[in-house]
Amino acid sequence: MSITTALTENRVEVQERAKDSEAVSTSATLPRVLVAEQHTLVRHGLCNLLAGHVQLVGDVADGRALLAAVTRLQPDLVMLAIALPGLNGLDVVRQLARLCPHTRAIFVTMHDEPAFVREAFRAGAAGYVIKRSPFAELLLAVQEVLAGRRYLCKAITPELSTLLSEAAPANGTLADKLTTRQREVLQLVAEGRTAQQAAEVLHISRKTVEYHKASLMRSLGAHSCAELTRYAFAHGMIGP
Repeated sequence: MSITTALTENRVEVQERAKDSEAVSTSATLPRVLVAEQHTLVRHGLCNLLAGHVQLVGDVADGRALLAAVTRLQPDLVMLAIALPGLNGLDVVRQLARLCPHTRAIFVTMHDEPAFVREAFRAGAAGYVIKRSPFAELLLAVQEVLAGRRYLCKAITPELSTLLSEAAPANGTLADKLTTRQREVLQLVAEGRTAQQAAEVLHISRKTVEYHKASLMRSLGAHSCAELTRYAFAHGMIGP
């Protein structure tokens, strides 16, 4: 091998190492993001869009897997839908403050109704972006939230301060009406789980699940599982 060839190969090697080092350095400075969305195409599409803008540490399809992943991975930011199987996004966010206080949450959802927005921020979300928003706005939301501010996408009116200052509905929100355990049982029943299956998910007895189910029906004035399912759907606990 000639000296010229050796020098050329050495320069290429050094350049490649420099590029690798730069990539590692850039990755280390990007925010660590975890994505939760039940629909595979939507989840993978969002991850592909985010690649290069954030450091993706994982993606999951249901709420309970999200809580486990947050505990394990300690991300800077979680992007999640409201309707997630197993445990809906609102109840996930309510638990984040205890499990991982530094992790911020942005909802990426189809729900543009003020009631959902209000409930999301009261649950502890830092950002709210609807799915028809441009990708540039999602990146702006990430920037604002990681800077310690709250972000509400421009497509939603009125402004966040107005939404949060409004009184809750006279008949109360779902979180006001039901306990955490009741909401968990309601969602699992609405997803079609049997009492035994719900008991296994929640690590409680079947009788306890049946007790909560009967209590739910009394509290909500429901007379069948179908009515409970409609109620859960109306409150964003399950998706279409």
